[in-house]
Amino acid sequence: MLNNLRDILRPALEKMGKGFASTGLSPNFWTALGLVFALTSALAYGLGIEYGLIIGGVLLLVSGFFDLVDGQVARVKGMTSKKGGYLDSMFDKIAEIAIFLGILIGGYVEPYLVLLAITLSLLVSYARAKSDSLNVKLQGVGIGERAERLLVIAVIGIIGFMGIAVLIVVIIAAITLIQRMIVTAKNIQE
Repeated sequence: MLNNLRDILRPALEKMGKGFASTGLSPNFWTALGLVFALTSALAYGLGIEYGLIIGGVLLLVSGFFDLVDGQVARVKGMTSKKGGYLDSMFDKIAEIAIFLGILIGGYVEPYLVLLAITLSLLVSYARAKSDSLNVKLQGVGIGERAERLLVIAVIGIIGFMGIAVLIVVIIAAITLIQRMIVTAKNIQE
């Protein structure tokens, strides 16, 4: 869903990409920096420290920002590559799992809900990867892609309702999985 906004925001994103590209740092640097912020967010959640939900949420939002930056820098510098796409995708999954583990260890939510959130989130990603291998493109398909799921965790978590945030993630990930399965099944070329 948020991926569909990129066309509308393209001029602003390109300007941002040019600004970050002017630093001379590679897109992979920005990808790694996003992962560092996500892991730090997971640590803040996992330690259960005072204001952990606020600190973890803010760090998660910063991580999401750098997840936008890396792709924009790659496009502006003409450095898009299969290796960069692979690292970005893998780091995204590592970050997402770490966030949910931090929430679990911090004791903010019932373990079964966190397990459902992790499982459905990974299945959403797997559905896209499998569909790509079948030449069915799913970017922008579904109401709960990774960006939406982590935005829900960050924002609703910041205001103190992590249990509700994880429940929303479970629901939107399940809906997205079903949406992706339907779109793929309809578009598979036999």
